[in-house]
Amino acid sequence: MAVSPHILHLRSRVGHELLLLPSVCVLPSGPDGRLLLVQDFETRLWQTIGGAVEPDESPRDAAVREAFEEAGVTVELGRLRDVLGGPEFRITYPNGDVTAYVSIVFDAVVTSGTPEPDGEETCGAAWWAIDELERLPMNSFTRLLLRSLSITPTPGARTPGGS
Repeated sequence: MAVSPHILHLRSRVGHELLLLPSVCVLPSGPDGRLLLVQDFETRLWQTIGGAVEPDESPRDAAVREAFEEAGVTVELGRLRDVLGGPEFRITYPNGDVTAYVSIVFDAVVTSGTPEPDGEETCGAAWWAIDELERLPMNSFTRLLLRSLSITPTPGARTPGGS
């Protein structure tokens, strides 16, 4: 996972202590309703497109940048879907770094490019039907984010036609 120079600088000052970071999540959807996700290079788990907002960068610019970097596509951002944060969005990385994210979530459509992984952060990029997401191997952060947005069902919740 690529770490921005800004975050590396902060980590040199605070070590593994908690960092609160603004971030973006981009949810490109196709006309058929499928969602574009990327596969993390290190873990091989599927996740939404996104990342930290850099200093002096607008969240919208960060969202467009992340889509291009991680999936090789240019997107047109749609509505601001939600802003998510809180203790559920805190991550402790394997190296001990603790980060709490406040994720600004945008709907989007791909306007150019064919989804391709970058080979550094991502090793896959693919369109997934909403009913496939629950069975897809993904990290807990992504699963929580999708459930918080009511894109995938909450465990134990009844789904249409389900028990």
